[in-house]
Amino acid sequence: MNASSRQAPPPLHRPALARILVLAPLLGLLLAGCSLLPKSAPVDLYQLPSALPQLAPSARRTAPRPESLRVTRPTAGTLLAGQRIIVLPEGDRVSYYKGAQWSEPAPLLLRNRLLDALRHDGRLATLSSDDRMLQADFELDGELRAFQSVYRDGKPQVLLQLDLRLVQPATQRIVASRRFEQRQPAADSALPAVVSAFGQASDRLALQVVDWSVEQIAQTPRTDDRPATATAVEQK
Repeated sequence: MNASSRQAPPPLHRPALARILVLAPLLGLLLAGCSLLPKSAPVDLYQLPSALPQLAPSARRTAPRPESLRVTRPTAGTLLAGQRIIVLPEGDRVSYYKGAQWSEPAPLLLRNRLLDALRHDGRLATLSSDDRMLQADFELDGELRAFQSVYRDGKPQVLLQLDLRLVQPATQRIVASRRFEQRQPAADSALPAVVSAFGQASDRLALQVVDWSVEQIAQTPRTDDRPATATAVEQK
């Protein structure tokens, strides 16, 4: 069979040709889709600064206590559970610092700050966290109620509130409970100054928690059925 005898392909009908002409640009857009998607804005990550080595004496001369303590991550509502740096610029209106986040969720930052303060203090040498649920004589359990910047008279200040319970895990008995609160004015309204204020307030709160925890553990016999200590509130 020679070339002249081969059957030519049927011509495209007008509707099919129209569909091809319409789809061709769309296909090109799909292939270039990555370049058309909006780029996410860069985010600055902030660690929670600390000056604990300068604030608290370490290597206490007295021998550490024999009791073990587990520090758990405090629970938190949706607003406080994430990494956004929260600010209340006026009244009860909630906002966030744009383009900035904490390096870890706020409850985890505060739990780690408590552990750092306890380790630096040295009076309780046997410490653990809820990352590994090891056996412990006592447990610090609580709820994060505030971890934010608020404006007072047009100036920012950091507000921290932490409700804590000291529990004996073996019996699930609450030995003592207390609310800890700290406020720290920021040097100015710029975010680095606000972050610095968060660090100062967290350090002071952690030192309060250490002293309270050691005192309560020292006053609690290993086998004791007395009623739990009444809740106390301290604000500084």
